[in-house]
Amino acid sequence: MFSERIERLTGSLIREIPAAAQRPEVISFAGGLPAPQCLPELDFSGVPQALAQYGTTEGEPELRELIAEQARAIGVPCSANQVLILSGSQQAIDLTAKLFIDPGTPVVTEGPTYLATMQAYGLFGADITAVPQENGELNPASLAAAFERVKPRLTYLIPSFQNPSGACYSAATRQALAEVIDAAGVPVLEDDPYRELSYDGVAPAPLVSHLKSAPWIYSGSFSKTLAPGLRVGYLIASPDLYPYLVKLKQAMDLHTNRIGQWFMAKWLKSPDYPQHLTNLRATYKVGRDAMQAALEKHFADLADWQMPKGGLFFWLTLKKPQDTREVLKRALEQNVAFMPGEPFYPDPNAGIGHLRLNFSHTAPERIDEGIARLAALIRG
Repeated sequence: MFSERIERLTGSLIREIPAAAQRPEVISFAGGLPAPQCLPELDFSGVPQALAQYGTTEGEPELRELIAEQARAIGVPCSANQVLILSGSQQAIDLTAKLFIDPGTPVVTEGPTYLATMQAYGLFGADITAVPQENGELNPASLAAAFERVKPRLTYLIPSFQNPSGACYSAATRQALAEVIDAAGVPVLEDDPYRELSYDGVAPAPLVSHLKSAPWIYSGSFSKTLAPGLRVGYLIASPDLYPYLVKLKQAMDLHTNRIGQWFMAKWLKSPDYPQHLTNLRATYKVGRDAMQAALEKHFADLADWQMPKGGLFFWLTLKKPQDTREVLKRALEQNVAFMPGEPFYPDPNAGIGHLRLNFSHTAPERIDEGIARLAALIRG
């Protein structure tokens, strides 16, 4: 009685593990949750009564203008008329799935890539090819070879503090990747939710800022910088794609909640917002540095990794590979949680021996204890 796509429906391990790790005794490195002390006060005093009414699909004009202004400042060529406010930036993934993907449609991503993207694209039947990262970069020649081999209808990339690897591509790499995308004429979705969480210098300009002709979508989120519970994100799209995305959103949920949009606009134009971001970076940098120290202490003989310059995650490669999904089962019994690496690949076998560790949600003083427990489990 269900549609044929339900046979491809999968659950999200990202969502399931945090549910298992809610017990206060569990030290969790699993989710990408903001630190509780970094969440702003939810002050809705002064909300206009008119926002109780239906709104436009595109979003509140003030918020769209503010987002366009910020996007232009980092090199994305756009006007407010290209901004679509979303119910969380993950809606951009769902909209692109509906726009581009039929059963068997080839799609190219990085390897590893965001688990929820594979979940959404897989539901619509995408045939996903993951191009392996090399030393924290995506090799433009490897992307070009994948394009030539599979002739994709869409590519999905996370160039800044990638989830799960933490990689941040250089400006030169972004330029070269854009040239490959332009030459192939492949539409690209650039997912950029972690840009503001940069701890060692500003991330290079978005990849889409280098494009000359290929269709593009650039998505962002307020979930990592303000209030994830309000579920407000956005996309900016090239003019040839934007009208279709608006119509797809109309069919999905009419419009994003207007009170959440009001709250985000209030923060974006507040003189306190720059200091809020500064405090956020300072808080997460402490967690990142605490995890780096704990890994050097407990994991130096067990795994290789690169300290991320931003974002929320470390990505470990075990020197003696083992299925980290099995390690997770034992870890939860010892009250420690993490994300296995296998689900971040279209072929889980390609991810054996990898794991993702989050440092934003666990108190820095508990990080060493949790990493020590995890190292003991991996040693057996």
